[in-house]
Amino acid sequence: MTNSPPRSLITRLGIPPTLAWGYLGLLLFMIGDGVESGYLSPYLLDQHLSESRVALLFTVYGIAAGIAAWLSGVLSDLWGPRRVMWAGLGIWGVFQILFLTAAIPLTSYPLMMAGYGLRGLGYPLFAYGFLVWIAGVAPRARLGTAMGWFWFAFTGGLPTLGSLVASGLIPQIGAYATLWAALVLVVAGGLIALLLVRDEHGGRRPRAEGEGPVATLVGSVTILWRNPRVGVGSLVRVINTASQFGFFVIMPIHFTRTVGFTLTEWLHLLSAMFATNIFANLLFGVLGDRFGWRRTIAWFGGAGCTLSTLLLFYVPHAAGANFPLALLVAAFYGATLAGYVPLSALVPSLEPKHQGQALAALNLGAGASTFVGPAVVAAFVGTLGVEGVVWIFAGMYAVSTVLAHFLTLPEPGAKDPAGTADTAPTAASAPA
Repeated sequence: MTNSPPRSLITRLGIPPTLAWGYLGLLLFMIGDGVESGYLSPYLLDQHLSESRVALLFTVYGIAAGIAAWLSGVLSDLWGPRRVMWAGLGIWGVFQILFLTAAIPLTSYPLMMAGYGLRGLGYPLFAYGFLVWIAGVAPRARLGTAMGWFWFAFTGGLPTLGSLVASGLIPQIGAYATLWAALVLVVAGGLIALLLVRDEHGGRRPRAEGEGPVATLVGSVTILWRNPRVGVGSLVRVINTASQFGFFVIMPIHFTRTVGFTLTEWLHLLSAMFATNIFANLLFGVLGDRFGWRRTIAWFGGAGCTLSTLLLFYVPHAAGANFPLALLVAAFYGATLAGYVPLSALVPSLEPKHQGQALAALNLGAGASTFVGPAVVAAFVGTLGVEGVVWIFAGMYAVSTVLAHFLTLPEPGAKDPAGTADTAPTAASAPA
């Protein structure tokens, strides 16, 4: 072989060699972004902010992040992923500095709203800009694996390793200084990705006639019905994590007050759930390339989550505060959530000429899930109880299993990773 051993190893792992530094940069960036996830809320309460003000601050941050997640795909089509990532890094850094140098020392809520709330635009532009870059570089036969590595780095940093870094630094340097350390990690990760990745696909792509900024922005919404399969993929993405955000509302109370676990035990179950999810993201990305993207989404994501959602409720309900059993079902639930990872490979492949718009639609679905899940809880927990809400989420996953079968790629009869043929993709079907 003519490839050097490190490059050959990276290729065998399914990481596009020209983007390898980008994955490392993304991991460091998301670790920095995740440092605050486990303690910023109580820290702000200690700064004499009311709970309602802290909640509103986090709501504004979430809205900004949702908007940026949608815009990341649109802007990548207009500017190219590299410029979008630079914008995300710049926004994150500038508003974090405002937050740390003015808002917190002055205990100024308007400055906190500007500094922290608008900083929410930063990480989606950086991370999802890189997602568009991957979609344009990775060969179709390994795109699921490449996306699996993306989510491995993303969720490995936020919140997992980020919270771990915080737990180690806060006792040593304090909570405020740890927020400065987060800035250092974000800048380091951003510069590694943007200065060391030389791939040409990061620039602006040639723009066809009629593809101005307004047309591209509008197209990222109209693509939902212009290409109905993209619309279905976005709906499946809503379902993917709707239960996760809904369970954040009801499961801590259910597990501690009804089942009988302590709060510490529940937090350990939650940690196991998402630690399993990190590695399952990579596993299902690889499996999707071999078993078929569509089949992986349908059976491991849709059918798997239908089962795991019910088990997460009924096993502790029947066995009581049995930690080992609860740990198993929590890990199983976290793993099946990752069964939808091939969506990030499949949806942009449904619209190869407008991958940024397709990913914008997918990210729109991801943002919608953050309020669909809690909305289901708010609407039905009073009348149906926790058990009824769990069945609603299980039913949604069953529907997504059916919907996934409509996510066929445009090439009729092609043996490709979407699973449109009867066989999984082979090396011979990969692009040259």
